[in-house]
Parts: sequence; structure tokens; C-alpha cells
Amino acid sequence: MGFLVDTQKEGGGHSWGCVRSLVRRKQVDSAANGHSHHQQLAKALTVSHLVAIGVGATIGAGVYILVGTVAREHSGPSLALSFLIAGIAAALSAFCYAELSSRCPSAGSAYHYSYICVGEGVAWLIGWALILEYTIGGSAVARGISPNLALIFGGEDGLPSILARHQIPGLDVVVDPCAAILVFIVTGFLCLGIKESTFAQGIVTAVNVCVLLFVIVAGSYLGFKTGWAGYELPTGFFPFGVDGMFAGAATVFFAFIGFDSLASTAEEVKNPQRDLPIGIGLALFLCCSLYMMVSIVIVGLVPYYAMDPDTPISSAFASHDMQWAVYLITLGAVMALCSALMGSLLPQPRILMAMARDGLLPSLFSDVNRRTQVPVKATLATGFCAATLSFFLDVSQLAGMVSVGTLLAFTMVAISVLILRYVPPDELPLPASLHERIDSVSFIPGETKSSNHVGTSSNSTKQPLISENDASVMEKQEALGFWVLSEENRRKVGGWSIMFTCIGAFLLSYSASSLNFPGFIRYPLCGIGGSLLLAGLIALSSIDQDDARHTFGHSGGFICPLVPLLPIICILINMYLLVNLGSATWARVSVWLVIGVLVYVFYGRKNSSLANAVYVTTAHAEEIYREHEASLA
Repeated sequence: MGFLVDTQKEGGGHSWGCVRSLVRRKQVDSAANGHSHHQQLAKALTVSHLVAIGVGATIGAGVYILVGTVAREHSGPSLALSFLIAGIAAALSAFCYAELSSRCPSAGSAYHYSYICVGEGVAWLIGWALILEYTIGGSAVARGISPNLALIFGGEDGLPSILARHQIPGLDVVVDPCAAILVFIVTGFLCLGIKESTFAQGIVTAVNVCVLLFVIVAGSYLGFKTGWAGYELPTGFFPFGVDGMFAGAATVFFAFIGFDSLASTAEEVKNPQRDLPIGIGLALFLCCSLYMMVSIVIVGLVPYYAMDPDTPISSAFASHDMQWAVYLITLGAVMALCSALMGSLLPQPRILMAMARDGLLPSLFSDVNRRTQVPVKATLATGFCAATLSFFLDVSQLAGMVSVGTLLAFTMVAISVLILRYVPPDELPLPASLHERIDSVSFIPGETKSSNHVGTSSNSTKQPLISENDASVMEKQEALGFWVLSEENRRKVGGWSIMFTCIGAFLLSYSASSLNFPGFIRYPLCGIGGSLLLAGLIALSSIDQDDARHTFGHSGGFICPLVPLLPIICILINMYLLVNLGSATWARVSVWLVIGVLVYVFYGRKNSSLANAVYVTTAHAEEIYREHEASLA
């Protein structure tokens, strides 16, 4: 076994071994990675459950506020078009999520896909950023419930003293017992089981949707009765120009964040190849439709410049002598916040569990309760952290950090689709328990070539895997006059093109957003970025996609259309939004990411389940697994 390569020892030095650990990749099924001793989550979810989770996690209280803010400052009467453009942009990411979630239906969402397609280092950062996103997101949502709940009970002082906010004497800290209690209640529901918690979320989401339907129906009646005053303005349909409409779309894009939480439940879906794409698509379509109809009605009832930026929907009905509707709309906002809270706390335990299964976090987070079949310990840890933050801290200033994790995840999912299509992993890691079988399988007739392809994932681009059928196809193409690449060169061109595309998208986004840059720096950067992006798109469109894409992961599910164009547009949009989040947000996120790097270097890298894995070609690995299963039988 002299040709075996240890992923940590190869390279002759500790620093090189550390770098190699960043690019090691796992295979699709965690059970095949040696994790079959972990109890699996309950497969209980269907399309209706997924739609309830997706709509509930997406439609938070933001729609009750965003309508007024964006209409006043950016879009005016064209607000519905801003929501439509943002919905289309979100759909690009949804297409990528739909393919990966049906091919790789395990808990972990973008962390899981990045680990399979990109490598351990990037996957760790994505998982670490998602932990921050869901913790702060859940805390911010919980902190926003008590003021709305107080309005239902008669005002700011309407809540009982035990639930009302109090300032700690001598400290500039306002505690919120109501927020912490609600987080613990939601955590309890999540511990009962995925079906039970989804049922509760479905009820809360249904109430919120009913309130929004009331707004649409009652608002339309008022609009036809009063003549739609908001659309009869001298400023026209685009008071801030088309640029204002697009600026509004960039703002309301964040109202569509939430459908990605569906991907974290992939392991609990009965038929993930069919139900996950349908669930993601239906949830996004319903959210976009509701957003657009609400915005059409509210902007028509009140001129955009007269809208209340804090309570636009309530004030619109109040201005038409429907004060009683204010309480109903406030109830809808509370229900929306409660549903969004469940949507924020649901994915994080599953991401913690996936990272713990891979050895990057302590194993206690991977424990699954035998009765409820949910990761109870990870759920309790998530609930405790979110409750503590919501009790002591006003996390509204940290809300921008939530967007970083989501946009990073969206970007990596789109990149993962490109990798899967053009340069999918052609080597699989074998756990230590199967190392002794490598030699015995290597000498089976017909597998001799495979035995020479054992190594780490860094060798994957050096191993052409052209079968006799591939060779005959190439001969036919050459006979017809086509210029074709060898498999090895095609993978190299694909890999470099994806890298140039990402660099170009970043340079173009950064230079286009840096208005303070002098022109002699900004315009050349835009040109370089655009050229790299266009060159990458043309190169990827000119070469064939890898044949292994047909069998990679679980086949028979959703296939993302318009590759490579669609994922590249998705990458560009998300990078543009990331660049525009502001330096203060990035400074805070950088502190968290630095902490994550330290945790990985001193714990995750050494305890990774792939620390001692040996990589062999896909055909060789399948033969080893077949022999292993035969010996067990």
C-alpha cells in the first residue's frame, strides 16, 4: 500500500498538511462516510409541510414595514415591480438550491453542498457564518415581538410587568423577558419533533397569510371605492426613475430570505427528489405573489410620499376610518414574527448536527433523540443562545450580519452547481475501516487502472477518466470536424473558468459599488472584472458539461436550467449585495469569522472525519463498497 496518501501527512510539513485539509471533500451520503452509526432524522415531511416552513420563514414582519420605507425612498408606485425583480433574483438562487437539495438530501444546507463540491475550509466558513445568521436572526425577531404584542393589549405599557421590558438600574441594558420566553417556547416545540413543530408553524403561518389576504381584499375594495389616489400622481409611475425601482429591488430582496431553510430539512423529507424542488418553488411563488399584491393595494390607497415608514399598512387603513383593522394587522405582524422565529431556529440545530457528524464540532451536537428523532441537544443549545441574546441585547444594530451569512451561502450554492456540472469530484474518501480493502480490490480484473488513482482530492484534476465509450464519441466528433478537449484538459478549462468568473464578478461588483474611487482606478477595474466574467461565461458555454453529472449524488431530481448563465448571474447579484452591506457590518462579521478560523485550526481540522481518509477514484470506491457489503452479507 505504498501508493496510499494520508491527507494530513502528505506534503512533508505541518503547514502544507493544513492547507491540504482545506480542500478535502466528502461524498454525498454521510452514511457512506462512515457515519451509519448516527441515528437518522425522521422522514416525515411532505410538500405541504415544506410550503408551511418556507412561507413562514420568509414572510416575517418585514413586509409590514418595508412597504412604506421602500415606497417613500426608492420605488414609489412601482413598488410591486421592485418586489417582482427581487423575486426573480431570489428564484435564481432557488433553482440552484432545488438541484443541490434533491441531489444531496442531507441536513446541513449550503454547508453540506460546499463540503461536497468545494472543500472543508470553505464549508466550515459557510457553516460558521450560518450559525451567526440564525442566532442573531432569531434573537432580532424575538426582540421585535414584544412591542407588537403590547399594541394588541393597549399600548407600550399593555403587557404584564413580568413580560414587559425593563432597564437594569445603573446599566444601559434593557432586558426583554417576553422575547426570551417566546424563544424557549419555540425551542420546546422544535424538540417535540419535526412534524409537530411544522404543524404549529403551519397554523401560525396560516393566520399571517389570512391577515395579508384581508389586507389585499379590503384594501382593493377601498381602492375601487376611493379611486386609487396613490396612482393618480403628477410624478408618474417612476418618481425616482428606473434606478429607484432597481434600488428598491435590492432592498426588498432580503424579504425573500428564508426559503433556504427548507434545504436544511432535506434529510427529513419523505421524497426529497420530488418534494424539495416543488416546496421551494411553491413557497417562493406564494411569497412573491403576496408581496406584490399587498404593495399594489397599499401604494394605491395612500400616495407614496404620505406613507408612514413605520406602520404603512395600519396607517393606510386608519386613514380610511378603519381603526379596527389596525388590531387585526398588528396580530398578523405578531404571527409573522412568531413564524419567522420558528423559521430561524429550525435550521441551525441541523447545521450544528451536520458539522458535528463531520467531526468539525463536538459530537454531542450530532446526538439524535430516539423518540422524537430530532437533534435535541443542538436545538437546546441554539434556543439557549438565542434566548440569552434576545433577553439582554438589542440586536437590531447587528441585523445586517444576518444578510452576510445568507448571501455567502447563496453565492457558494451557485458556485457548487457550476462545479457539479463541469468539474464534479472524481475521487471519494474512504474511511479508515475500509483502508485494508484497497489492495485486495485493486487487483480485481478490470480495476487495475483504478488502483493507481489513489490519493487526495488535490489529485482529482490530474486523473482523466475516459472510458472506451468516451473515446468513441470523441472520434466521431473529430470525424465531424468539431474541436474537442481531452477529459483532463476539459476539467482544467472548466475549473479555471469558474475561478475567473468568480474573480470577475467580485471585481465588477466592488468597482461598480465604490463610487468614491477615482475614475482612473474604478473604470479599469470594471473593465477587468467584466472581461473575466464574460470570458468565463463564454468558456463554460463552449465546453461540454461533465458526464458524471448524470450520476452524481441522487439522480432523478430537479435539474437547474440555463447553466452556466443562471448560476453566474446569481453569483454576480449576491456578490453585489455583499459588497454593499457596508464596512461596519463587515467589520463585525470579520471578528466572528476570525474566531471561526481559530476554532477550525485548533479543533475542527484535527477532529475532522476526513483527517485520515484516503481518496480513490469513484469506480474504485464503488467496487470497494460492493465487496464490503458482500462480505457483511
